[in-house]
Amino acid sequence: MLEQAEQNIPFRDALKFWIKLGFISFGGPAGQIAIMHKELVERRKWISEESFLHALNFCMLLPGPEAQQLAAYNGWRLHGIKGGIAAGAFFVLPSIFFLLLLSYIYARYGHVNEIVAVLDGFKPVVVAIVVEAVIKIGKRSLKTPVHFAIAALSFVAVQFLNLPFPLIVVAALVIGLLMSRNLKSTESTAVAEPAKRRGGYVMRVIAACVTLWVGPFIAVSAVFGFENIATKLYLFFTQAAFVTFGGAYAVLAYVNQAAVAAGWITAAQAVDGLALAETTPGPLIMVLQFIGFMTGWQNSWSVDQTAFAIVCALIVTFVTFLPSFLFVFCGAPYIERLQGNKRLAGALAFVTSAVVGVILNLSIVFGSAVFIGTDGINLFGIVLAAAAFIALYFLKADVLLVVIAGGVIGLAKYLLVD
Repeated sequence: MLEQAEQNIPFRDALKFWIKLGFISFGGPAGQIAIMHKELVERRKWISEESFLHALNFCMLLPGPEAQQLAAYNGWRLHGIKGGIAAGAFFVLPSIFFLLLLSYIYARYGHVNEIVAVLDGFKPVVVAIVVEAVIKIGKRSLKTPVHFAIAALSFVAVQFLNLPFPLIVVAALVIGLLMSRNLKSTESTAVAEPAKRRGGYVMRVIAACVTLWVGPFIAVSAVFGFENIATKLYLFFTQAAFVTFGGAYAVLAYVNQAAVAAGWITAAQAVDGLALAETTPGPLIMVLQFIGFMTGWQNSWSVDQTAFAIVCALIVTFVTFLPSFLFVFCGAPYIERLQGNKRLAGALAFVTSAVVGVILNLSIVFGSAVFIGTDGINLFGIVLAAAAFIALYFLKADVLLVVIAGGVIGLAKYLLVD
């Protein structure tokens, strides 16, 4: 059966590794995937190279955080549902607590001069990180003039027409399906028959995930009311989890567009959240937890501010990652068929091209928030961003070290110059 382990790995040993992974998974998706490959394939030899690459390609097709989904898939491959839950959950749990602490410090003491100075050093580095992401994703996905055109149209749609991200994704997918209709799929039937026989398994997974979603939603809407910001966060971030192809930056681009427009957070706060998320282990998409925390903090009204912010943060985290388990547990039995579906892969290449344009818009929004202030042009920020980009793109420096260095430089500037 597909859920059975590739070899007889004790669940206790795997659990120890998944817990460890949650604390060492720095470096963004690329670094986290590299860590998993080194540990699972090269060092421990729990997963074969072929299985690992198949799983990676599958997870790259999904909306949401591909590194967390890859961990869940590998856990499922080794020990079934319980292994997938353990791997996927512990990949996230440490960062939940770290980021809650950082979010509280930011919200409570963010106006202390020293903390402001550190954040002023973080922000230009974040702009450099997003620009680097645009270039890397663009080099990987923009392979034809049509792909460049889709990216350009996506940028115009967000930057000038203010069209919502889900509409852009759907449009890119439809165009991709139409233009890829003549591609022949080389689908394997190796997994098709077992998957068909386990239709009941897929329905049970869907039923379990729907139940897990509906129960807390009823509780949240009953306690706070349907019009409360907590309920709105529950619904909005559920929607975001299903439409945000392209990883954390695509998610953040969509959320930034909607949340800033709704007045939940400011663009500057979104930049700060991304910087804080870069300093913690776990998926970069955890920046959404920060956005949930700050939204709750700034909209608590008569409720205890800290408690409500924590509730909102946990709501956002829960609905962000629950669909990932649904996608992995339902889709894994069909991995070989998806792997060979050239039409689907071609269509999703158009979605990725659209994501490039959206992330380019995000870099401009963040850059405007960081480099143009009430006092004019931020020359310090521009120079620091340029130095960070050189360190990241050309010198291949570790992201965490560059972020920390930016904070140290910002603090040093405040102490020695300002």
